[in-house]
Amino acid sequence: MSYVALYRKFRPSSFSEVKGQDHIVTTLRNQLISGRIGHAYLFTGTRGTGKTTIARIMARAINCEHPTPDGPCGECDSCRSIADGSSLNVYEIDGASNNGVDNVRAIIESVTYRPTLGKYKVYIIDEVHMITNEALNALLKTLEEPPEWVVFILATTELHKLTSTVVSRCQRYEFRRIGIESIVRRMQELMDAEGRKIDERALTYIARKADGSMRDALSLLDQTIAFRSEGEITYDETLEVLGAVDTEVFSRLYNGIISRNATACIGIIDEITMQGKDITQFITDFVWYLRNIMLMCASPDTESLIDISSGNMKRLKDDVARSELDNVIRYVRVFSELLSQIRYATQKRVYVEIACIRCCEPRMAIKDPEALNDRVSALEEIIKNGNFSVSSMQINAASEGDPKPEVKTSVLRAEMPKAVPDDIRKVIECWSDILSDSKDELRAILRKCKPVLGDDGKLIIYLPEGDMGVKLMAEPDLSGELSEVFEDRVGKTVDYIVKAAESGDMFDNGIYDLRNLVKPGALNVPIESEDETEEI
Repeated sequence: MSYVALYRKFRPSSFSEVKGQDHIVTTLRNQLISGRIGHAYLFTGTRGTGKTTIARIMARAINCEHPTPDGPCGECDSCRSIADGSSLNVYEIDGASNNGVDNVRAIIESVTYRPTLGKYKVYIIDEVHMITNEALNALLKTLEEPPEWVVFILATTELHKLTSTVVSRCQRYEFRRIGIESIVRRMQELMDAEGRKIDERALTYIARKADGSMRDALSLLDQTIAFRSEGEITYDETLEVLGAVDTEVFSRLYNGIISRNATACIGIIDEITMQGKDITQFITDFVWYLRNIMLMCASPDTESLIDISSGNMKRLKDDVARSELDNVIRYVRVFSELLSQIRYATQKRVYVEIACIRCCEPRMAIKDPEALNDRVSALEEIIKNGNFSVSSMQINAASEGDPKPEVKTSVLRAEMPKAVPDDIRKVIECWSDILSDSKDELRAILRKCKPVLGDDGKLIIYLPEGDMGVKLMAEPDLSGELSEVFEDRVGKTVDYIVKAAESGDMFDNGIYDLRNLVKPGALNVPIESEDETEEI
């Protein structure tokens, strides 16, 4: 006899063998005991959670001649014929290959005939969401009011693709992802039945990799068993067969990221690549490791939700102690986006290296608000070590034994010549343009200013007496901003003084009158008055 896969060989034949779906098993078992059998059921949930298995158990149980509280007896003619596929009362239909109106019409015609053996004709339609809307619409009337001897059991992994008219006609059961502990116990039972031994850590890793799917877990277990025909299967062998790595590597990579050592991170990626590991699986497992750190950072009470060995838990706690939640969330997002990018990429390693560098260099994410905390932490660390650079200077920390650190100055703006009186006149003439070049706070102050060319060739900026702008303009930020505006306008350094006007004549009625403030001949520009234009 040819080899049978584990998930087929050990498919549950009774409700007690179904793992992780107690809420559904209890409900269906009570319906069988009370005789309240529904005419249409809808089983939804992710792959490998037992939808088709429970549908088959239900089909055998409602036709069993001697049903038990645990489901079908498995001994009567009806149970045996359904089990070997020879029964004419149970029809398993694949929605992907029988998705047309003609296929549905055949179902509608066949439901009119009573069952030849047993009480019910059961139609199990798998992946029902792949049937066309036209075909489902043709089935609606029969689905709503079938003959009393007909039971429909629909199964789908994509509930959102079904119309509400179909869903409303069925009893809907949500199949949950199966917990890691339940999967591990089931696999251990099967290994005992097969007479094989396997490391418990290996079973835990397989269960976590299955992501809640019992069928996926048994397929991975099948693959692992094939690696060693006899003897105990070790954890390291399981990792090697499945193309995975030990969590110690994840810890090393994570520590390289939080210490911002891009060289170390790229070295680990090179090590994984040279070992022939699947880079996509490596990143998938690393995201799971980051998830564990994230949960532990959020709350220490989440330790019960993390299924790892005590040794790995100690290493994980050491990493958590060095972590900040905001940064960990950013790392999770970066590597989760990476998984979608490398799915069909030809140069996966390059994408992985870019992601590592992005996490090590938060300054690269200047537009990412989630990286703000990481950037601040990086600046604090640089300043703490004395190895920092700012816009006006660059300081390199001295090595031990040096008398003092080496200081290098770097000027951001090129040194410009001093402005002459003609340049000051140009500034005064284009004052409205200077207002438009200034930012909001500076512009609000300059609107109230009157520029004047002083006797010493400097620009004097007058403000109304008692105006707060005089003090504000003394602040380094505003004074530096105004100097840059002048330099951009005339291409020279403009020396200026901000003063409060001792006389209010120049500000009265909005008239620009400099005669009380400037000596004759100091500035030869036209002054507008209410009557005529004069010259000073």
